[in-house]
Amino acid sequence: MEQPNWPIFQLAQQKEAFVGQVVVDTLKSLEDTHLISGSYKRILEKTVYKERTRIKKMPWAVDPKNESKKWSNYKSQLTKLYSQSSVAESPKDKEYDILKAIVQDYAREIMGHFNYKTYKFSIRAVPVFLNRILNGISGRLFFGFFQKKKRFRDKIKIQGDIDLIKSLEKKGTLVLVPTHFSNLDSMLIGFAIYLIGLPPFIYGAGLNLFNNKIVSYFISRLGAYKLDRRKKNAIYLETLKTFSRVALQRGVHTLFFPGGTRSRTGALESKLKLGLLNTVIEAQRNNYLNENQQKIYIVPLVVSYHFVLEAPGLIKQHLKTQGKEKLYLEREKFGGFFKTIRFIYKFLSKGSSIVLSYGKPIDVFGYYVNNQGESIDQNGQKLDPQQYFTSSQKITTDKQRESQYTNALSDKIIKEFFSLNIVLSSHLVSFVAFQMIKKQFKDFDLYNMLKLDNEDTAIEYDAFKNTIERVCARIKALEAQNKIKYSKSFEFESDTLIAHGIKNVGVFHPKKVLFIDKKGRVNTQNMNTLYYYHNRLEGYMLDQYV
Repeated sequence: MEQPNWPIFQLAQQKEAFVGQVVVDTLKSLEDTHLISGSYKRILEKTVYKERTRIKKMPWAVDPKNESKKWSNYKSQLTKLYSQSSVAESPKDKEYDILKAIVQDYAREIMGHFNYKTYKFSIRAVPVFLNRILNGISGRLFFGFFQKKKRFRDKIKIQGDIDLIKSLEKKGTLVLVPTHFSNLDSMLIGFAIYLIGLPPFIYGAGLNLFNNKIVSYFISRLGAYKLDRRKKNAIYLETLKTFSRVALQRGVHTLFFPGGTRSRTGALESKLKLGLLNTVIEAQRNNYLNENQQKIYIVPLVVSYHFVLEAPGLIKQHLKTQGKEKLYLEREKFGGFFKTIRFIYKFLSKGSSIVLSYGKPIDVFGYYVNNQGESIDQNGQKLDPQQYFTSSQKITTDKQRESQYTNALSDKIIKEFFSLNIVLSSHLVSFVAFQMIKKQFKDFDLYNMLKLDNEDTAIEYDAFKNTIERVCARIKALEAQNKIKYSKSFEFESDTLIAHGIKNVGVFHPKKVLFIDKKGRVNTQNMNTLYYYHNRLEGYMLDQYV
């Protein structure tokens, strides 16, 4: 089998050299920021304490069996080192050896294991498997008579300037920054990357996903590197950032979720994690420092689902965190391999689509780029990004300056998310229903409103329809200003649009998010989940039209 010349494949072939570079660069960064009075004592002791606490309080099946012993050994080494009554020489060398060992452990843990054969198998087998499920369902529903065969590919709607993105892949390094709503995002986006003709990207996957051996086998060989969100210590976070930066400097196309984790509220990300985003700025600067003119291009992506598998659990997590004693929430397990399969089954059988809206690529300073990969300013003039890293006619490193660049890039990505957002019929009906209930009980705070039963939440259909039409008109006006996008369902007649939205938003969850009750009113069985789907349209000031 002919091996491709993809950056991700080259990274897999040079894994040991790559890990070595990550270790060296991480140690240099830690020396610059955490070597205090010639000692690493503070950061080492803090890291060992946090890791031993994590092992006791938050163990996972995927954790190495000897992990507790390893960190106990590090503790013993530090205790011995710092308890000596008199040290003939500085303990710095011993400290450095311990620090290096910890960084090496982290770098190897994070590293993925991309395998070309597994990738080729997956992109061929997964669509076939899903197509069989889809057509098997259709056959049972229609007894197999004259039933046109369906494709899973047809469920995925892709929008954006794909030709521009593909042309830039040949000229530089792509960084895909999507919204994040579901654990299915990585699989879906990875498949869409293949569909539009791009090579595979590396991407961070939560270590909890590796608890399942089948899932772990595939995602670790399809470009995923491991993220352990339990680890909050400075050594791990610096190793993770360096991993990202070095991969970008090597030209490896990268996907990361700038929001950090799935949206608990169902809203678009309005605040991004700046750590990994900053590595994009640093990698571009280092390219110029090393006289490498290869540019890094950032591609925002908004993923739109009619319904999200984990929605009830995610919104409960958010409400429990925010409301604390105001709202009692029963513990609910969600996720899991078989539940995910059931979700896919329901999704395929109900006709819902997923929309991926790709934005126009930008450089690391947020300027749009043309077909030649050149940065274009607000006046349509070409500009040289190197000037932003230049001081006294030299490329320089300035952390404070680059921190400002990172903030500006974050603001640009958020703005792109809101303008790329595809409003589906399910988002529309959920937003209008929740807002109408909210205005009916305007003296209630959020937590009291969420306790309402469906005798109190019923909405007269005609009033609901009229409000839908007003909000629709406003969304279309915003779309004309490039501030949002709407789906084809908005061209339906109002009654059809409402029926489409109610059907799709309630297709999976046991408690109906919205339904038409016996009196012909719009109603809900689950205010929490309705709130989650409503939040997708927060930030557009649409409540003024309800």
